[in-house]
Amino acid sequence: MPTGEPRRELSPGEELCVTTTVIAHGGHVIAHAEGRTLLVRHALPGETVRVKVTDVSRRVVRADAVEVLEPAEGRVEPPCRWSGPGGCGGCDFQHVELSLQRRLKSEVLTDALMRFGGISAEEAAGLSPEVKELEGFPEGLRWMRRVRWARDKDGAVGLRRHRSHDVIEVDHCLLAREDIDHPGAVRAGHDHHVVRDREWRVGGFWQVHATLPEALVAAVLDLGRPQPGERWWDLFAGAGLFAAFLAEAVGTHGSVVAVESSGDSVRSGRRSLGDLPQVRFQEAAVAEWIVADDHEAPDGMVIDPPRSGAGEALMAELTQAGIPRMVYVACDPVALGRDVRVARSHGYALTAIRAFDAFPMTHHFETVALLERDAVQPLMT
Repeated sequence: MPTGEPRRELSPGEELCVTTTVIAHGGHVIAHAEGRTLLVRHALPGETVRVKVTDVSRRVVRADAVEVLEPAEGRVEPPCRWSGPGGCGGCDFQHVELSLQRRLKSEVLTDALMRFGGISAEEAAGLSPEVKELEGFPEGLRWMRRVRWARDKDGAVGLRRHRSHDVIEVDHCLLAREDIDHPGAVRAGHDHHVVRDREWRVGGFWQVHATLPEALVAAVLDLGRPQPGERWWDLFAGAGLFAAFLAEAVGTHGSVVAVESSGDSVRSGRRSLGDLPQVRFQEAAVAEWIVADDHEAPDGMVIDPPRSGAGEALMAELTQAGIPRMVYVACDPVALGRDVRVARSHGYALTAIRAFDAFPMTHHFETVALLERDAVQPLMT
């Protein structure tokens, strides 16, 4: 915030000209005006834009860029006609060239690890946290295999505005597969998925990007390095995506405990992994399971918590168990940063990062992090 600038209260609907500075988590860029910090959507860092205030709180002002006065390099015309100020809230970055989207997400990841995880700039450089493209969707479209359409009280069907229950009437979505890109195309039910020749029929959670499960499995196995005969935990296991391939790696002389609170997911996992006797599913909340018994520490652990993260209490319990290797799968970089800080305070080092642009045109991405007990934090060389 500019030093000494007088603070003036702003009101929703008010318009003003600002110059944006840096990217922020959530698909916003930062600007400062009238002594206030603005979170601006539909802009890029380094642009001069006319914004319209959409929401005012004590800490920040939210605004939409309604006119671009001086565009930044990397701005493109959105492929979707419903994208933009006041339109569909599903996409944040349709106005951003794809490679720049990934660079901006990499900056968000680095900032989250430093501000919330306590990682220094030198440590962050040593980790090289780069959000990378996933194969199969070079235009950043048609990657989504599940869409939740909304209906308003008047019966209009479409998608919701940003931070709103208002429904924009949309008759197709460019992010969705063509067979499900319009309302009413397919009803919800059990989905059939294949990863590395193993089949799942899932009624609960499954990754929405078509090629992300394979990329996550590869990253988990590469970072975790499960060995024959080892014991592993898979926490927030879902239908057992990671448990299956951990089990193949540790073999019949090893074991995998998969802990999941959703009964549907546990039943799907037991059906799909029935040929792997070394896998044992536990239908339980992870936070309750970890304190219910005196568990012997495994050789390694995969944890894939919800968007809010594992949380301080659970991370403290896990780090006190003395697990040598923790592979943390995250869909929110800020939650990851907070949990990394807890692990570091209990003797763990963040030794490797993989990140994937699993949600092109949005601000979201997926990260896999390796936390190792009594390890040395890598530095830039």
